[in-house]
Formats: sequence, C-alpha cells, structure tokens
Amino acid sequence: MALESIPAYSRLRASSVGHVYNQAAFHYFLAADRLRVQRSRRSMMLVLVSLRPSPGRSEPLSDAVASTLFAGLAACVREIDFIGWYRQDRVAGAVLPQGADSTSDLRNLILNRFLTSLKRSLPADATRHLHLRVVRFGRKELP
Repeated sequence: MALESIPAYSRLRASSVGHVYNQAAFHYFLAADRLRVQRSRRSMMLVLVSLRPSPGRSEPLSDAVASTLFAGLAACVREIDFIGWYRQDRVAGAVLPQGADSTSDLRNLILNRFLTSLKRSLPADATRHLHLRVVRFGRKELP
C-alpha cells in the first residue's frame, strides 16, 4: 500500500476504536503538540507499538491485528490523547499530553497500563513479538 501524504483518518475503521490517524496526520499533530509542550513548559508521552519478530525489525500489521491493537490503545487513552500510525502499517502510536507536575514514575505506569491492555486484546502469537516504547518530551524534571 502506498503511503498517504495527505493528513486524514486511516483507512482502518474499527467501530470500537473510533478514529485512527494516518501517518501524515499523526506526525502533523505530534509536531503541533511538541511545540505546545515547549511553549507551555509541560510534558507529553509518545507511546510506540510494533510487532518485532527479530530485534530492530518491525513487520507490517494485518488489518485484523491492527484493529485489535488500536482497540487496545483506545482503551488506554483519554479524550485529549490521540492515536494513529507513527509508521504506516508498521508502528502504531499514541500521544498523551501531560501536566507540568508529571513524575518519573509516570513513564513506567503508562508502559504497564498499555502492556496490560495490549496483552489482553492481542492474539497470543502477536504478544510474543510485541514491542512497546514510551518516550517523554518536554519539561525536564527538577532534581
């Protein structure tokens, strides 16, 4: 499938998920939130999810697995968060804006919440290859 260059909702439309942004839209909103975070001195978390049969290599997700994966992500996000394709058909993402008072433990809490939800929703063969990464942007913590 060719990469969509116009920001829009993804062709993936699972009723339990709602809207999933394509790669162009996801990166557009990610860039806007990164600017907002810098200006407001707040932070945000970027959650990246892929299936990796071997280290460093993500594999394309079937529509069925992608729908299930996004349903698992949707169960973990709030109304102000958004989900979509970080890398079309390979890496799903979620952006979670945070307040100024977020703690270092928050990253681990988010990681555990997403892992639990995804392991519950994905088929067993997919969970063996599940790779989850949480990246924090924004305000540095004070010592």
